[in-house]
Amino acid sequence: MREIIISENEANQRFDKFLAKYMNQAPKSFFYKMMRKKNITLNGKKVTGSEKLSIGDSVKLFLAEETIEKFIGETKIDVVKDNNLDIVYEDNYVLIVNKPVGMLSQKAEKNDISVVELIIDYLLKSGQLQNEELRTFKPGVCNRLDRNTSGLVTAGKSLSALQELSLAFKERTMKKYYRCLVKGEVKEAAYINGYLIKDEKKNQVIITDKPTPLASRIETEYNPIISRNGYTLLEVHLITGKTHQIRAHLASAGHPIIGDYKYGDRRTNDRFKDKYQLKSQILHAYRLEFPETNGDLSGLSGKTVYAKLPDLFKKIIEESVGG
Repeated sequence: MREIIISENEANQRFDKFLAKYMNQAPKSFFYKMMRKKNITLNGKKVTGSEKLSIGDSVKLFLAEETIEKFIGETKIDVVKDNNLDIVYEDNYVLIVNKPVGMLSQKAEKNDISVVELIIDYLLKSGQLQNEELRTFKPGVCNRLDRNTSGLVTAGKSLSALQELSLAFKERTMKKYYRCLVKGEVKEAAYINGYLIKDEKKNQVIITDKPTPLASRIETEYNPIISRNGYTLLEVHLITGKTHQIRAHLASAGHPIIGDYKYGDRRTNDRFKDKYQLKSQILHAYRLEFPETNGDLSGLSGKTVYAKLPDLFKKIIEESVGG
């Protein structure tokens, strides 16, 4: 028999979901069969799997140790040799990093090393996380940036912090600002809206001004910081947060982002590529403004977090618009 005492990062979830994480190699049918036969109990009682777990709950597995180990599978995370995680904010619950161009926010393939893997590696090496805990909880990111967009990525060290951060993004109580260099001289601040349709096969979006069943409504604000020599350094307030929203929305407004071959101007991009060996769009998640709050996000209550611009970004801005 094995007893598991539910911790903070395992609470507030359905019992069957916890079991599926703890023994991730077992079929779901196995859990329900064992619960019916009282070989798996919660606080000494028979369960259905729909129960919500609380801190301190006792889970007992009346199973052979060999069976448990077989269904647990491998939980060890490989050590990252060169972990160059750029941490801009950290407290007991939250980690915010400055993601470089070229790095994934989350892995797309099995062997990818993304921000998530670097964060887990950092927490393991710093003793804030143990391999055993990874059976039922993995720290994760709450916002994703395109591979070739740099800037702020937020992560929760605890389940409750993940939930609170995700809610802040969903309800837009946290304000997200980006910096980008665009083609054309923008003279005035503007609010633009429309509808975004995603083509999954092409990993590309279309902007339209008419609603359709497959379209998501989008809202974007921008403000010119410097406008000169046929280019503008913009600060963009991302009100909604859809795939490629800033890139496609600005392009549809006649101001494509420099370096963006998917939605931008190829001839202009080629000039920057030849001059600076630019391989990505000039788009950076620059600032996050947090609301007054409590709970796991209390350390960020009313605060603003910044991510410094990449060196190449700064050089191109200085030489293009003199900023």
